[in-house]
Amino acid sequence: QVQLVESGGGLVQGGGSLRLSCAASGIIFSITTMKWYRQAPGKQRELVASISSGGTTNYADSAKGRFTISRDNAKNTMYLQMNSLKPEDTAVYYCNALYSGRFFWGQGTQVTVSS
Repeated sequence: QVQLVESGGGLVQGGGSLRLSCAASGIIFSITTMKWYRQAPGKQRELVASISSGGTTNYADSAKGRFTISRDNAKNTMYLQMNSLKPEDTAVYYCNALYSGRFFWGQGTQVTVSS
């Protein structure tokens, strides 16, 4: 079955960096558009960044210039490098894949940025 497993979250001071990973299994990763979403307490889940099978990337305005999404098809893994983190980046970050007409989600990884 399809599994998406996030890792790399944690507690970091404002201005710091974290690198999130999403390991995928059960899909043909190389042909799948992958996305990072986040959900802060009391807020709706929002798209942070996406990367197509061809490597085309898109970012939310809040992530532009600070976050970098990437993928390693040989490892079936997607990454999110987050720099210059702000307290408002505090959220649970989720990996998402659209595969065979269905959306799949990971369990999420908590990112907490202290001021």
